[in-house]
Amino acid sequence: MKTIKIFSIIMLFFAVNVSAQQISTADLQVTGLTCSMCSNATQKSLETLNFISSVKPDLNKNTFVLTFKKDANINLDLVRKKVQDAGFSVGGLTASFNFNQVKIDDKGQAVVDGNVYRFVNAKSKTLNGTVKASVVDKNFISGSAFKKQATTANSDAYASGIGVVNGKKTRIYHLVLS
Repeated sequence: MKTIKIFSIIMLFFAVNVSAQQISTADLQVTGLTCSMCSNATQKSLETLNFISSVKPDLNKNTFVLTFKKDANINLDLVRKKVQDAGFSVGGLTASFNFNQVKIDDKGQAVVDGNVYRFVNAKSKTLNGTVKASVVDKNFISGSAFKKQATTANSDAYASGIGVVNGKKTRIYHLVLS
């Protein structure tokens, strides 16, 4: 029993220290905004997400700067859904990821805190510190950009965003490093 407790403490220590990924901010471009009321509706929708600490709109660029709560579980699909719930579309999402020695394998994939990322433009690389990356999945970029990206994504999961990782169907985010 003592061995199990010690093992559990060691695993908890590693779980805390392996928390290698934290998205701190994101620039969210929204398409279809025509007035300040549209922007306001989108902002209010985004502010309902419990992992967002602030939403700052830029009406001139149709963008929102999202600041995420520290150590929160961030779901980028929920961000997209909230924009769509407000009646608009995501035209782009570039986030600042804080990585701690995250290794991208030879296929461009990294698993961090339960999230699976496939980097379209990086393979066999280690990421450390703040890294900017754009989500290039369907409904995170324009339809024409998605079709163009599909020719270079080289991933069986690109069209659906779902793939098998370690024997389980998993959401896979496709990213391009900035």
